[in-house]
Amino acid sequence: MMAGKCGKTVLVVEDDADVREAIAEVLSDCEYKPLHASNGAEALQRLRTAEVRPCVILLDVMMPTMDGWQFRAAQKSDPSVSDIPVVVLSAHANGSEAAAKMDAAAYLAKPVSLERLVTVVERFCGVEQG
Repeated sequence: MMAGKCGKTVLVVEDDADVREAIAEVLSDCEYKPLHASNGAEALQRLRTAEVRPCVILLDVMMPTMDGWQFRAAQKSDPSVSDIPVVVLSAHANGSEAAAKMDAAAYLAKPVSLERLVTVVERFCGVEQG
């Protein structure tokens, strides 16, 4: 069973190592292939050098070096990665508003419900419907 060209690859962009690892572990348990990045600059580097393009990017908003806003602006201006959907993760009360302003495909409030996370990722990774 194939999940399309992305091979069920998901880029997790989160500066909190514990949160990033927890999300990656859940994704791995569900047979996804998580790529890790601790900030937007690292995420852009991973996107541009990845052997397999991720089907979706899980993006934290508040990060050092390059935050979610800066990453999203850079991603949208790069034709090679601009079409990859982004799911914004945020603990802020106005997170859904920020996600809308970033033109994100979806929004998940932190702390993230892991069941909801997997459901949202499945939407973008082209899992075959049975």
